[in-house]
This record gives sequence, C-alpha cells and structure tokens, in this order.
Amino acid sequence: METRLDRYNGAREGKIKQLRDLIEESERIVFLGGAGVSTESGIPDFRSGDGIYNQESGLAYRAVDVISHSFFTEHPDDFYDFYRRKLLYPDAKPNKAHKALVRLEKRGRLSAIITQNIDKLHQDAGSKTTIELHGSVFRNHCIDCGKKFSLDYILNTTGVPRCDRCGGIVRPDITLYEENLEHDKVDAAIKALKKCDLLIIGGTSLTVYPAATFVQFIKHNKVVIINKSSTYLDLSAMLTIHDSIGDVLDKAIVKRRTAEQIRADEKIIAKKELAARKAALKAKAKEEGK
Repeated sequence: METRLDRYNGAREGKIKQLRDLIEESERIVFLGGAGVSTESGIPDFRSGDGIYNQESGLAYRAVDVISHSFFTEHPDDFYDFYRRKLLYPDAKPNKAHKALVRLEKRGRLSAIITQNIDKLHQDAGSKTTIELHGSVFRNHCIDCGKKFSLDYILNTTGVPRCDRCGGIVRPDITLYEENLEHDKVDAAIKALKKCDLLIIGGTSLTVYPAATFVQFIKHNKVVIINKSSTYLDLSAMLTIHDSIGDVLDKAIVKRRTAEQIRADEKIIAKKELAARKAALKAKAKEEGK
C-alpha cells in the first residue's frame, strides 16, 4: 500500500522531482518492469486483490497451477481455455508509462527495458531495446516442427491450436512455471544491469525470480522503486514512490526539453554512437583475425 508520506502532495512532488534529477544525472538507465506497468492498460496483474490468481479460473484448478509446464502438457484443452480468457489482451494499448520510457530512450538515456510482461506494449509504444524475460504471447511455435505462428492464429482457433503443416500442438513463446528462462535473455539483462548508472524498478512487487534478485548485479546504490505496494527493497532503495507508475514516469520524464537538456542529450547520444562504432570495428577485427 502507499505510505502515509506519499499521500501528501508536497512529499509526492518532492519525490518526483528527486527522480527527475536522478534521470538528468544519468546516461545508462535500465528500467525493470512487472505486471503493474500493464495494469494501467487494462491488463490485470497476478497477485493483487483483483489479480488473476484471485479470480475464478472457470476451471476445477487454481490459476497458478494452470500456467505451469506440467499442466500444459497434461491438460492442453483446459490450458487453452484459460489462456484465451485470462492472458490474451490483443486490443490493449500502451499507457503513460510505456510512452514516457520511449521519450527517455529517444534522449539516449535509457539503455534497456527489462520486462516480465508478455504483452508487447513496450514495443508497440516504440521502445527499441526491450528484453522480454518471459517471452511474448504474440509469438507462437509448433512444438513438433517448429513452424512459427502469430497471435491471430491462436485467436482464430478453438480448443488446442494445431500446426497446419504437421498437426503438432502450437504453444506460445512464453515461460511457464517449472520452465527456465531463456539464457540469452537473462544474460542480456545482466549485461545491461552491470553497465547501468540508474536502475528504475516499476510495477513489480519483486517476488518473481530471478528478476527479484537482479539488483545484485548493479555496482552502485542508485535504485528507484515505483510501485503501489511495498517490496523487499523499499528501505534499501535510494528512492521509493508508492504511486501509479504511469503518473510518476509521465511527470518525471520531461516532454519538452530545454536547450541545455537537448545539448546534454546530444552529447550522450554521440558518445554512445562512437562507442558502438568502436565495438563494431573491434568485433570485425577479431573475426578477421580468426
């Protein structure tokens, strides 16, 4: 729940100003987001009072059990019944949080978004560097022959979707319980975290692993928590704001830059472009030297 302090506008505005200042001081920001980022787009989270885990599943099973690898394998019909009703929101649109992060990325200050969400809203908003830890409902594949399918294919079928080439079951490219995250995504997230100079964590209660432990990879104490409910990092974070992630980011990430901010952003972008060119030349030389 929000803290008593955050209920006072003066304290709230002071925290948002502090966040705005931290952003202006940083060049390699990483945003780690959870389900709370998407709730403001009408997609329910999992653990809140109105979350998916506390809703009637419509089946003789708990929702938390349905989205597991073993359940998918043993009861694909029930899995897809639940999946289509509870996890697919194809008409959802990016909200203020997604759009604010796009502004920050265009300024050259946001290095990566690490998301636990599977809704593709960051990309729909325009973000270019998004690491989807848990995959995406918009990507699907046949578990037998590997043929890829769109979300529309799933939506336009009933029962268990089958491959139109080999007849195998088509499953979403999402990580279910009992399954491991893809190593390349975890490695990319850790690499970004190690290089960041500010970590903003938003819309997550930090109870899902391994994302809950990602803070261990940063080399500083510049951590900001923005979440309506408390997390285990609240007291150790540099700044904690118990409020709407969309409202906070919308106010903290400027829409109109000053001339000074534009000059500072241009320097950051130029520096990053130069570093990227040097890295590309180094990689090319290494390849040619093999």
